[in-house]
Amino acid sequence: MIGLTQRDRKILTEGSIIKTLISLSIPLILTNILQTAYNLTDTFWVGRLGKVPVAAVSLSFPIIFITISLGSGLAVAGSILTAQKKGAQDSEAVNHIATQTFYSVIGISIILAIFGYFFTPVLVGIMKTEPQVYEQAVTYLKILFLGLPALFIYLTFQSLMRSLGEVKLPFYIVLSTVFLNLILDPLFIFGYEDWIPAKGVAGAALATISTQYLSAFISLFFISKAYKGLQIKRKDFRPDWKVLKALIKTGVPVSIEQVSRAAGIFVMVMLVSGFGTLALAGYGIGTRILSFIIIPAFGLGMATSTLVGQNIGAKTYERAKKTIQYSLGIAFGVLTLLGIIIYMFARQIAYFFIPNDIAAIDESTVFIKLLAVSFGFLGLLIVTIGAFRGAGKTKISMLLALFSVWIIRFPLAYYLSYHTELKEMGIWISYPVTNSITALMGLLILFKYKWFNKM
Repeated sequence: MIGLTQRDRKILTEGSIIKTLISLSIPLILTNILQTAYNLTDTFWVGRLGKVPVAAVSLSFPIIFITISLGSGLAVAGSILTAQKKGAQDSEAVNHIATQTFYSVIGISIILAIFGYFFTPVLVGIMKTEPQVYEQAVTYLKILFLGLPALFIYLTFQSLMRSLGEVKLPFYIVLSTVFLNLILDPLFIFGYEDWIPAKGVAGAALATISTQYLSAFISLFFISKAYKGLQIKRKDFRPDWKVLKALIKTGVPVSIEQVSRAAGIFVMVMLVSGFGTLALAGYGIGTRILSFIIIPAFGLGMATSTLVGQNIGAKTYERAKKTIQYSLGIAFGVLTLLGIIIYMFARQIAYFFIPNDIAAIDESTVFIKLLAVSFGFLGLLIVTIGAFRGAGKTKISMLLALFSVWIIRFPLAYYLSYHTELKEMGIWISYPVTNSITALMGLLILFKYKWFNKM
Protein backbone atom coordinates (compact mmCIF):
# COMPACT_ATOMS: atom_id res chain seq x y z
CA MET A 1 0.00 0.00 0.00
CA ILE A 2 1.17 3.52 -0.72
CA GLY A 3 1.60 5.16 2.68
CA LEU A 4 0.69 8.69 3.66
CA THR A 5 3.73 10.98 3.79
CA GLN A 6 4.44 13.31 6.69
CA ARG A 7 3.56 16.23 4.42
CA ASP A 8 0.20 14.59 3.56
CA ARG A 9 -0.56 14.23 7.26
CA LYS A 10 0.29 17.74 8.29
CA ILE A 11 -0.62 19.88 5.29
CA LEU A 12 -4.15 20.64 6.54
CA THR A 13 -3.33 21.02 10.22
CA GLU A 14 -0.40 23.44 10.00
CA GLY A 15 0.60 26.61 8.14
CA SER A 16 -1.50 29.45 6.74
CA ILE A 17 -5.22 28.85 7.19
CA ILE A 18 -6.27 31.16 4.35
CA LYS A 19 -3.73 29.64 1.96
CA THR A 20 -4.91 26.15 2.88
CA LEU A 21 -8.56 27.14 2.48
CA ILE A 22 -7.91 28.59 -0.95
CA SER A 23 -5.79 25.65 -2.12
CA LEU A 24 -8.56 23.27 -1.10
CA SER A 25 -11.50 25.40 -2.18
CA ILE A 26 -10.46 26.31 -5.72
CA PRO A 27 -10.32 22.72 -7.06
CA LEU A 28 -13.57 21.97 -5.19
CA ILE A 29 -15.24 25.04 -6.69
CA LEU A 30 -14.02 24.12 -10.18
CA THR A 31 -15.19 20.53 -9.69
CA ASN A 32 -18.64 21.69 -8.58
CA ILE A 33 -18.82 24.09 -11.52
CA LEU A 34 -18.13 21.21 -13.86
CA GLN A 35 -20.68 18.97 -12.11
CA THR A 36 -23.27 21.70 -12.40
CA ALA A 37 -22.38 21.91 -16.08
CA TYR A 38 -24.23 18.60 -16.52
CA ASN A 39 -27.52 20.26 -15.63
CA LEU A 40 -26.71 23.55 -17.35
CA THR A 41 -25.71 21.76 -20.54
CA ASP A 42 -28.94 19.76 -20.50
CA THR A 43 -30.97 22.92 -19.85
CA PHE A 44 -29.16 24.81 -22.62
CA TRP A 45 -29.73 22.19 -25.31
CA VAL A 46 -33.18 21.07 -24.11
CA GLY A 47 -34.17 24.75 -24.06
CA ARG A 48 -33.79 24.69 -27.85
CA LEU A 49 -36.65 22.19 -27.95
CA GLY A 50 -39.11 24.57 -26.19
CA LYS A 51 -40.67 25.14 -22.80
CA VAL A 52 -42.31 21.69 -22.47
CA PRO A 53 -38.99 19.78 -22.48
CA VAL A 54 -37.47 22.41 -20.13
CA ALA A 55 -40.42 21.93 -17.78
CA ALA A 56 -39.97 18.13 -17.94
CA VAL A 57 -36.31 18.38 -16.93
CA SER A 58 -37.19 20.87 -14.18
CA LEU A 59 -39.89 18.49 -12.90
CA SER A 60 -37.41 15.61 -12.79
CA PHE A 61 -34.73 17.40 -10.77
CA PRO A 62 -36.31 17.24 -7.28
CA ILE A 63 -37.19 13.56 -7.71
CA ILE A 64 -33.64 12.49 -8.59
CA PHE A 65 -32.31 14.86 -5.92
CA ILE A 66 -34.42 13.18 -3.23
CA THR A 67 -33.24 9.76 -4.36
CA ILE A 68 -29.58 10.76 -4.27
CA SER A 69 -30.05 12.38 -0.87
CA LEU A 70 -31.35 9.14 0.64
CA GLY A 71 -28.04 7.39 0.01
CA SER A 72 -25.48 10.18 0.06
CA GLY A 73 -25.65 10.68 3.84
CA LEU A 74 -23.45 7.63 4.39
CA ALA A 75 -20.88 8.97 1.90
CA VAL A 76 -20.75 12.28 3.76
CA ALA A 77 -20.50 10.45 7.10
CA GLY A 78 -17.63 8.37 5.74
CA SER A 79 -15.77 11.49 4.66
CA ILE A 80 -16.26 13.08 8.11
CA LEU A 81 -14.94 10.02 9.95
CA THR A 82 -12.00 9.49 7.58
CA ALA A 83 -11.03 13.17 7.83
CA GLN A 84 -10.89 12.91 11.60
CA LYS A 85 -8.89 9.67 11.45
CA LYS A 86 -6.46 11.21 8.99
CA GLY A 87 -6.01 14.18 11.32
CA ALA A 88 -5.15 11.64 14.01
CA GLN A 89 -2.66 10.01 11.56
CA ASP A 90 -4.40 6.60 11.66
CA SER A 91 -4.12 5.35 8.06
CA GLU A 92 -5.41 1.84 8.88
CA ALA A 93 -8.64 3.29 10.28
CA VAL A 94 -8.94 5.56 7.23
CA ASN A 95 -8.92 2.56 4.86
CA HIS A 96 -11.20 0.47 7.08
CA ILE A 97 -13.84 3.21 7.31
CA ALA A 98 -13.51 3.97 3.58
CA THR A 99 -14.17 0.32 2.68
CA GLN A 100 -17.20 0.09 4.97
CA THR A 101 -18.52 3.32 3.47
CA PHE A 102 -17.99 2.21 -0.11
CA TYR A 103 -19.87 -1.08 -0.05
CA SER A 104 -22.69 0.36 2.07
CA VAL A 105 -23.33 3.27 -0.30
CA ILE A 106 -23.12 1.13 -3.44
CA GLY A 107 -25.61 -1.38 -2.00
CA ILE A 108 -28.07 1.39 -1.18
CA SER A 109 -27.65 2.95 -4.65
CA ILE A 110 -28.61 -0.31 -6.39
CA ILE A 111 -31.76 -0.61 -4.29
CA LEU A 112 -32.70 3.02 -4.98
CA ALA A 113 -32.05 2.63 -8.72
CA ILE A 114 -34.37 -0.39 -9.00
CA PHE A 115 -37.08 1.27 -6.93
CA GLY A 116 -36.80 4.59 -8.78
CA TYR A 117 -36.92 3.04 -12.24
CA PHE A 118 -40.13 1.10 -11.66
CA PHE A 119 -41.91 3.79 -9.64
CA THR A 120 -41.00 6.75 -11.86
CA PRO A 121 -44.53 7.07 -13.34
CA VAL A 122 -45.98 7.25 -9.83
CA LEU A 123 -43.42 9.79 -8.62
CA VAL A 124 -43.94 12.06 -11.62
CA GLY A 125 -47.71 11.61 -11.42
CA ILE A 126 -47.72 13.13 -7.93
CA MET A 127 -46.62 16.43 -9.50
CA LYS A 128 -49.95 16.71 -11.39
CA THR A 129 -48.52 18.42 -14.45
CA GLU A 130 -49.65 18.61 -18.07
CA PRO A 131 -49.69 15.30 -20.05
CA GLN A 132 -46.89 16.33 -22.44
CA VAL A 133 -44.60 17.32 -19.59
CA TYR A 134 -45.48 14.14 -17.67
CA GLU A 135 -44.56 11.86 -20.58
CA GLN A 136 -41.18 13.47 -21.21
CA ALA A 137 -40.32 13.66 -17.51
CA VAL A 138 -40.97 9.92 -17.07
CA THR A 139 -38.71 9.11 -20.01
CA TYR A 140 -35.94 11.38 -18.75
CA LEU A 141 -36.08 10.09 -15.16
CA LYS A 142 -36.13 6.38 -15.99
CA ILE A 143 -32.86 6.71 -17.86
CA LEU A 144 -31.27 8.75 -15.06
CA PHE A 145 -32.14 6.04 -12.54
CA LEU A 146 -30.17 3.52 -14.61
CA GLY A 147 -27.06 5.60 -13.97
CA LEU A 148 -27.57 5.92 -10.21
CA PRO A 149 -25.05 3.22 -9.08
CA ALA A 150 -22.34 4.79 -11.23
CA LEU A 151 -23.12 8.22 -9.84
CA PHE A 152 -22.86 6.94 -6.26
CA ILE A 153 -19.53 5.25 -6.93
CA TYR A 154 -18.02 8.51 -8.11
CA LEU A 155 -19.65 10.62 -5.37
CA THR A 156 -18.31 8.29 -2.67
CA PHE A 157 -14.83 8.31 -4.21
CA GLN A 158 -14.94 12.12 -4.41
CA SER A 159 -16.03 12.44 -0.77
CA LEU A 160 -13.32 10.13 0.49
CA MET A 161 -10.63 11.83 -1.58
CA ARG A 162 -11.75 15.20 -0.21
CA SER A 163 -11.51 13.93 3.35
CA LEU A 164 -7.85 13.10 2.69
CA GLY A 165 -7.21 16.57 1.27
CA GLU A 166 -6.99 15.32 -2.34
CA VAL A 167 -9.22 17.56 -4.45
CA LYS A 168 -7.39 17.75 -7.79
CA LEU A 169 -8.05 14.22 -9.07
CA PRO A 170 -11.87 14.51 -8.79
CA PHE A 171 -11.58 17.79 -10.70
CA TYR A 172 -9.70 16.12 -13.57
CA ILE A 173 -12.20 13.25 -13.69
CA VAL A 174 -15.17 15.62 -13.90
CA LEU A 175 -13.37 17.81 -16.44
CA SER A 176 -12.93 14.89 -18.82
CA THR A 177 -16.53 13.68 -18.46
CA VAL A 178 -18.05 17.14 -18.86
CA PHE A 179 -16.24 17.63 -22.13
CA LEU A 180 -17.64 14.30 -23.27
CA ASN A 181 -21.12 15.38 -22.16
CA LEU A 182 -20.81 18.60 -24.17
CA ILE A 183 -20.30 16.47 -27.26
CA LEU A 184 -22.86 13.78 -26.51
CA ASP A 185 -25.72 16.10 -25.48
CA PRO A 186 -26.43 17.73 -28.87
CA LEU A 187 -25.67 14.46 -30.67
CA PHE A 188 -28.16 12.43 -28.64
CA ILE A 189 -30.79 15.19 -28.36
CA PHE A 190 -30.86 16.30 -32.02
CA GLY A 191 -29.21 13.31 -33.70
CA TYR A 192 -26.62 13.30 -36.46
CA GLU A 193 -27.77 12.54 -39.99
CA ASP A 194 -28.54 8.79 -40.27
CA TRP A 195 -25.88 7.73 -37.80
CA ILE A 196 -27.48 8.83 -34.53
CA PRO A 197 -31.28 9.16 -34.18
CA ALA A 198 -32.67 12.25 -32.44
CA LYS A 199 -33.98 11.31 -28.99
CA GLY A 200 -34.92 14.69 -27.53
CA VAL A 201 -35.11 14.76 -23.74
CA ALA A 202 -34.14 11.07 -23.57
CA GLY A 203 -30.93 11.93 -25.40
CA ALA A 204 -29.94 14.39 -22.67
CA ALA A 205 -30.39 11.67 -20.04
CA LEU A 206 -28.42 9.12 -22.09
CA ALA A 207 -25.54 11.57 -22.44
CA THR A 208 -25.51 12.15 -18.69
CA ILE A 209 -25.45 8.50 -17.59
CA SER A 210 -22.77 7.70 -20.19
CA THR A 211 -20.43 10.17 -18.54
CA GLN A 212 -21.43 8.98 -15.06
CA TYR A 213 -20.35 5.43 -15.87
CA LEU A 214 -17.06 6.74 -17.21
CA SER A 215 -16.51 8.62 -13.92
CA ALA A 216 -17.24 5.46 -11.94
CA PHE A 217 -14.81 3.40 -14.01
CA ILE A 218 -12.00 5.94 -13.53
CA SER A 219 -12.71 6.13 -9.78
CA LEU A 220 -12.50 2.35 -9.39
CA PHE A 221 -9.25 2.31 -11.35
CA PHE A 222 -7.56 4.74 -8.94
CA ILE A 223 -8.88 2.89 -5.90
CA SER A 224 -7.34 -0.31 -7.27
CA LYS A 225 -4.00 1.53 -7.38
CA ALA A 226 -4.28 2.66 -3.72
CA TYR A 227 -4.10 6.29 -4.80
CA LYS A 228 -3.08 8.64 -1.94
CA GLY A 229 -3.04 5.64 0.34
CA LEU A 230 -6.77 4.93 -0.05
CA GLN A 231 -7.14 1.20 -0.44
CA ILE A 232 -10.25 -0.95 -0.41
CA LYS A 233 -9.18 -4.19 1.28
CA ARG A 234 -11.03 -7.49 1.05
CA LYS A 235 -10.70 -8.10 4.81
CA ASP A 236 -12.47 -4.81 5.50
CA PHE A 237 -15.60 -5.91 3.63
CA ARG A 238 -16.73 -7.90 6.64
CA PRO A 239 -19.40 -5.74 8.31
CA ASP A 240 -17.97 -3.81 11.25
CA TRP A 241 -21.04 -2.94 13.26
CA LYS A 242 -19.21 -0.35 15.33
CA VAL A 243 -18.19 1.56 12.18
CA LEU A 244 -21.56 1.04 10.54
CA LYS A 245 -23.27 2.37 13.66
CA ALA A 246 -21.03 5.47 13.56
CA LEU A 247 -21.77 5.91 9.85
CA ILE A 248 -25.50 5.65 10.49
CA LYS A 249 -25.39 7.95 13.51
CA THR A 250 -23.52 10.63 11.52
CA GLY A 251 -25.04 9.92 8.12
CA VAL A 252 -28.75 9.62 8.88
CA PRO A 253 -29.06 13.29 9.96
CA VAL A 254 -27.24 14.26 6.74
CA SER A 255 -29.66 12.19 4.68
CA ILE A 256 -32.64 13.65 6.53
CA GLU A 257 -31.23 17.14 5.95
CA GLN A 258 -30.69 16.53 2.26
CA VAL A 259 -33.98 14.70 1.78
CA SER A 260 -35.72 17.56 3.56
CA ARG A 261 -34.17 20.05 1.16
CA ALA A 262 -34.93 17.82 -1.81
CA ALA A 263 -38.51 17.26 -0.64
CA GLY A 264 -38.72 21.02 -0.23
CA ILE A 265 -37.75 21.43 -3.86
CA PHE A 266 -40.34 18.79 -4.75
CA VAL A 267 -43.19 20.57 -3.00
CA MET A 268 -42.05 23.93 -4.33
CA VAL A 269 -42.22 22.52 -7.85
CA MET A 270 -45.73 21.30 -7.04
CA LEU A 271 -46.66 24.84 -5.98
CA VAL A 272 -45.12 26.33 -9.11
CA SER A 273 -46.68 23.76 -11.44
CA GLY A 274 -50.09 24.96 -10.27
CA PHE A 275 -49.43 28.21 -12.15
CA GLY A 276 -48.70 26.50 -15.47
CA THR A 277 -45.82 25.55 -17.74
CA LEU A 278 -44.62 29.15 -18.08
CA ALA A 279 -44.02 29.52 -14.34
CA LEU A 280 -42.44 26.07 -14.19
CA ALA A 281 -40.00 26.93 -16.98
CA GLY A 282 -39.11 30.20 -15.21
CA TYR A 283 -38.57 28.32 -11.98
CA GLY A 284 -36.33 25.80 -13.73
CA ILE A 285 -34.09 28.50 -15.19
CA GLY A 286 -33.88 30.36 -11.88
CA THR A 287 -32.97 27.29 -9.83
CA ARG A 288 -30.31 26.28 -12.36
CA ILE A 289 -28.72 29.72 -12.00
CA LEU A 290 -28.94 29.40 -8.22
CA SER A 291 -27.22 26.01 -8.29
CA PHE A 292 -24.40 27.49 -10.33
CA ILE A 293 -23.86 30.75 -8.44
CA ILE A 294 -23.64 29.22 -4.95
CA ILE A 295 -20.85 26.87 -6.04
CA PRO A 296 -18.11 29.05 -4.45
CA ALA A 297 -19.90 28.74 -1.11
CA PHE A 298 -20.23 24.98 -1.52
CA GLY A 299 -16.52 24.75 -2.29
CA LEU A 300 -15.71 26.74 0.84
CA GLY A 301 -18.20 24.70 2.86
CA MET A 302 -16.59 21.42 1.76
CA ALA A 303 -13.08 22.76 2.42
CA THR A 304 -14.21 23.99 5.82
CA SER A 305 -15.69 20.59 6.65
CA THR A 306 -12.43 18.83 5.72
CA LEU A 307 -10.23 21.28 7.62
CA VAL A 308 -12.44 21.28 10.71
CA GLY A 309 -12.61 17.47 10.69
CA GLN A 310 -8.86 16.99 10.35
CA ASN A 311 -8.01 19.65 12.92
CA ILE A 312 -10.45 18.18 15.43
CA GLY A 313 -8.83 14.79 14.81
CA ALA A 314 -5.42 16.42 15.41
CA LYS A 315 -6.85 18.27 18.48
CA THR A 316 -5.85 21.66 17.04
CA TYR A 317 -9.14 23.26 18.06
CA GLU A 318 -8.16 26.92 17.81
CA ARG A 319 -7.13 26.39 14.19
CA ALA A 320 -10.52 24.80 13.47
CA LYS A 321 -12.27 27.83 14.99
CA LYS A 322 -10.23 30.32 12.94
CA THR A 323 -10.88 28.30 9.79
CA ILE A 324 -14.62 28.71 10.27
CA GLN A 325 -14.31 32.46 10.85
CA TYR A 326 -12.21 33.02 7.74
CA SER A 327 -14.54 30.88 5.62
CA LEU A 328 -17.61 32.83 6.72
CA GLY A 329 -16.03 36.15 5.75
CA ILE A 330 -14.91 34.92 2.35
CA ALA A 331 -18.28 33.29 1.56
CA PHE A 332 -20.30 36.38 2.43
CA GLY A 333 -18.07 38.69 0.40
CA VAL A 334 -17.84 36.54 -2.71
CA LEU A 335 -21.54 35.60 -2.83
CA THR A 336 -22.67 39.18 -2.24
CA LEU A 337 -20.53 40.36 -5.15
CA LEU A 338 -21.90 37.60 -7.39
CA GLY A 339 -25.43 38.51 -6.32
CA ILE A 340 -24.91 42.11 -7.47
CA ILE A 341 -23.60 40.97 -10.85
CA ILE A 342 -26.41 38.45 -11.39
CA TYR A 343 -29.03 41.03 -10.43
CA MET A 344 -27.69 43.47 -13.02
CA PHE A 345 -27.63 40.91 -15.84
CA ALA A 346 -30.63 38.76 -14.89
CA ARG A 347 -32.51 39.26 -18.17
CA GLN A 348 -29.51 38.51 -20.34
CA ILE A 349 -28.90 35.31 -18.39
CA ALA A 350 -32.51 34.18 -18.81
CA TYR A 351 -32.34 34.94 -22.54
CA PHE A 352 -29.24 32.76 -22.87
CA PHE A 353 -31.09 29.68 -21.64
CA ILE A 354 -34.45 30.08 -23.36
CA PRO A 355 -34.10 32.65 -26.17
CA ASN A 356 -37.30 31.90 -28.07
CA ASP A 357 -39.92 32.67 -25.43
CA ILE A 358 -40.20 36.27 -24.21
CA ALA A 359 -42.80 35.43 -21.55
CA ALA A 360 -40.53 32.76 -20.04
CA ILE A 361 -37.62 35.22 -20.09
CA ASP A 362 -39.70 37.79 -18.18
CA GLU A 363 -40.75 35.22 -15.57
CA SER A 364 -37.19 33.92 -15.13
CA THR A 365 -35.76 37.43 -14.81
CA VAL A 366 -37.96 38.31 -11.84
CA PHE A 367 -37.12 35.08 -10.03
CA ILE A 368 -33.37 35.42 -10.67
CA LYS A 369 -33.33 38.99 -9.30
CA LEU A 370 -35.12 37.99 -6.11
CA LEU A 371 -32.73 35.08 -5.60
CA ALA A 372 -29.70 37.31 -6.10
CA VAL A 373 -30.45 39.70 -3.22
CA SER A 374 -29.84 36.98 -0.60
CA PHE A 375 -26.81 35.20 -2.09
CA GLY A 376 -24.51 36.56 0.65
CA PHE A 377 -26.68 35.09 3.41
CA LEU A 378 -26.88 31.80 1.55
CA GLY A 379 -23.08 31.71 1.48
CA LEU A 380 -22.97 32.14 5.25
CA LEU A 381 -25.47 29.31 5.72
CA ILE A 382 -23.58 26.86 3.51
CA VAL A 383 -20.26 27.45 5.27
CA THR A 384 -21.96 27.16 8.68
CA ILE A 385 -23.38 23.77 7.69
CA GLY A 386 -19.90 22.71 6.50
CA ALA A 387 -18.48 23.63 9.92
CA PHE A 388 -21.12 21.60 11.74
CA ARG A 389 -20.49 18.59 9.50
CA GLY A 390 -16.73 18.71 9.95
CA ALA A 391 -17.22 18.63 13.70
CA GLY A 392 -19.60 15.68 13.36
CA LYS A 393 -22.56 17.79 14.54
CA THR A 394 -24.80 16.72 11.67
CA LYS A 395 -27.97 16.90 13.76
CA ILE A 396 -27.66 20.68 13.93
CA SER A 397 -27.47 21.08 10.15
CA MET A 398 -30.43 18.70 9.88
CA LEU A 399 -32.52 20.86 12.22
CA LEU A 400 -31.57 23.99 10.27
CA ALA A 401 -32.75 22.35 7.06
CA LEU A 402 -36.04 21.23 8.57
CA PHE A 403 -36.67 24.71 9.98
CA SER A 404 -35.72 26.41 6.71
CA VAL A 405 -37.90 24.29 4.44
CA TRP A 406 -40.93 23.35 6.53
CA ILE A 407 -41.28 26.19 9.03
CA ILE A 408 -40.41 29.13 6.78
CA ARG A 409 -40.16 28.55 3.01
CA PHE A 410 -43.03 26.23 2.19
CA PRO A 411 -45.68 27.81 4.48
CA LEU A 412 -44.67 31.31 3.35
CA ALA A 413 -44.65 30.36 -0.33
CA TYR A 414 -47.99 28.60 -0.06
CA TYR A 415 -49.68 31.48 1.73
CA LEU A 416 -48.31 34.22 -0.51
CA SER A 417 -48.98 32.37 -3.76
CA TYR A 418 -52.40 30.87 -3.07
CA HIS A 419 -53.91 33.30 -0.56
CA THR A 420 -52.76 36.67 -1.92
CA GLU A 421 -52.69 38.38 -5.28
CA LEU A 422 -48.98 37.70 -5.69
CA LYS A 423 -49.49 34.23 -7.23
CA GLU A 424 -46.11 32.72 -8.34
CA MET A 425 -44.38 35.92 -7.23
CA GLY A 426 -45.11 34.80 -3.66
CA ILE A 427 -43.03 31.68 -4.26
CA TRP A 428 -40.17 33.75 -5.64
CA ILE A 429 -40.26 36.03 -2.56
CA SER A 430 -40.08 33.10 -0.13
CA TYR A 431 -36.53 32.28 -1.25
CA PRO A 432 -34.63 35.42 -0.13
CA VAL A 433 -36.68 35.60 3.08
CA THR A 434 -35.85 31.98 3.99
CA ASN A 435 -32.15 32.28 3.09
CA SER A 436 -31.67 35.34 5.29
CA ILE A 437 -33.53 34.08 8.37
CA THR A 438 -31.94 30.60 8.31
CA ALA A 439 -28.42 32.00 7.84
CA LEU A 440 -28.78 34.27 10.86
CA MET A 441 -30.14 31.41 12.95
CA GLY A 442 -27.25 29.16 11.90
CA LEU A 443 -24.70 31.80 12.86
CA LEU A 444 -26.37 32.29 16.24
CA ILE A 445 -26.12 28.56 16.98
CA LEU A 446 -22.57 28.40 15.66
CA PHE A 447 -21.21 31.11 17.91
CA LYS A 448 -23.30 30.36 20.99
CA TYR A 449 -23.29 26.57 21.04
CA LYS A 450 -20.94 25.02 23.60
CA TRP A 451 -18.97 22.84 21.17
CA PHE A 452 -17.74 25.95 19.33
CA ASN A 453 -16.75 27.83 22.49
CA LYS A 454 -14.65 24.90 23.63
CA MET A 455 -12.38 25.20 20.61
